[in-house]
Amino acid sequence: MVYVLSVDGKPLMPTKRHGKVRRLLKQHLAKVVKVEPFTIQLLYETTSYTQNITLGIDSGYNQIGFSAVTEKEELICGKVKLRNDISELLKEGRMYRRIRRNRLRYRKPRFDNRISSKKEG
Repeated sequence: MVYVLSVDGKPLMPTKRHGKVRRLLKQHLAKVVKVEPFTIQLLYETTSYTQNITLGIDSGYNQIGFSAVTEKEELICGKVKLRNDISELLKEGRMYRRIRRNRLRYRKPRFDNRISSKKEG
């Protein structure tokens, strides 16, 4: 799937015609904008007809699935895996922060702070 932008940078419908895309790039009628996902921008005026696209999202506990479809075909689909370890990392950071803060108070007097060790006279 190759995503296409118009001269103005507005999105057009993506294409599966890789041969046509290759010819457009070779004839300098298009330029590559992004490599991942592969996106080209046309360098000539065209009509800006687009179809209606429906975005479907399936939200789950561990994963979120998404899909963009037209009436004829599926344009893109994928899964996003959610992180479940955030609360544990926050607890661990809180523990280290408490230890660090408690270490500052109530520590034993150091050598320079001891008044009784100074000799008088």
